[in-house]
Amino acid sequence: MTPASVLRALAVWGPGVLVMLADTDAGNVVTAAQAGAQWGYRLLPLVLLLAPMLYLVQELTARLGVFTGRGHAELIRERYGLGWALLAVAGLAAAAIGSLVTEFTGVAGIGELFGLGRSVTLPLAAAAILAIVGTGSYRRVERAALLIGLFELAFFAVAWAAQPKLSQIAADAASFPVGDRAFLYMVAAIIGATFNPWMVFYQQSATVDKRLQPADLGHARVDTAIGAALTQCLTGAVLIAGAAAFAYGAQPKALTSVGDVSAALTPALGAVAGKVVFGAGVLGASMVAAIVASLALAWGVGEIAGYKRALERRPFAAGWFTGVYALLVVGAAFAVWAASDLVWLNIAAQVLNAFLMPLVVGFLVALAATALPEAHRLRRGRLALTVAVCALVSALAVASGIAGLM
Repeated sequence: MTPASVLRALAVWGPGVLVMLADTDAGNVVTAAQAGAQWGYRLLPLVLLLAPMLYLVQELTARLGVFTGRGHAELIRERYGLGWALLAVAGLAAAAIGSLVTEFTGVAGIGELFGLGRSVTLPLAAAAILAIVGTGSYRRVERAALLIGLFELAFFAVAWAAQPKLSQIAADAASFPVGDRAFLYMVAAIIGATFNPWMVFYQQSATVDKRLQPADLGHARVDTAIGAALTQCLTGAVLIAGAAAFAYGAQPKALTSVGDVSAALTPALGAVAGKVVFGAGVLGASMVAAIVASLALAWGVGEIAGYKRALERRPFAAGWFTGVYALLVVGAAFAVWAASDLVWLNIAAQVLNAFLMPLVVGFLVALAATALPEAHRLRRGRLALTVAVCALVSALAVASGIAGLM
């Protein structure tokens, strides 16, 4: 590659990696740790096998953004009408608000590990997020969020320090208790944690906001592929740490707080180092996901209301954007301040994503088959394969969620 092409690739990269770092959020971390604590390494193969479909889904969002120049909600409204767009954004709102609450739960939990109350950590986190978006430039938002997200790499240190036994991983991989309702509920949570509805809305709108062109699609695909592999490996690392520490390193137990997850690191890294490493990872994940989820919803609401994406203008010049965004961030922070920090809330939010998956993926595949230029549409064999894979995983998510709740 020439120096010019390398620089162009670096300029294009960002939305794919960022949305995947956001996917490894506080809810994802707690869910993966709980899965490891309760079920050992049994769900590790599922986590890793979901990476190709995650790439498949998010690559379609990048392609739609590049070739149509429209955000996801905007494109649904244009192709199928306001009613369908409102339905899509309603699903996005449910997922984004649930995600924001869990992100601030993660921030509060980490603060409490270090003796800081929610009255201190939550306002600081909300102010930091609003300040980042208030810069008025997508590129500044992206760079700040990517920098924060690098703290998530600490999860690899967590998994390495846990020293998992390969023989136990292999044994668990052959055991899949499909008759157990609690196990199926966790399957739905793992799938929902992987496929957040706001990821689709965010990456498509971010691609448009970044003004990527058809010539940039190859770089955008690499960006997305790296992100998909990274997020599932990070999730796997947390699951491994949870399994090694709780399922096989101590008495099996259900986690009740972020502090319990942090305790998994203490034997291997020490009390202080364990808190610092885990705290950095969860805090980075929570902040990035809060930025991405709230931006996705603000963009989605603006698009169906007929407004353009607003990060290229100063937020104070776009009242609807500022209002929706600030309301989401402050409201979620207040909800966590007033409520208790419960692990079940994080896992339930992921199961909600699993139930929303058919709606989100259905719109995405329909747009990829009809809204793209003829040469870039999903057709014939690739369309059939995409529909089959999406239908299979969506059916598994919904069926597991229903079975787990019965």
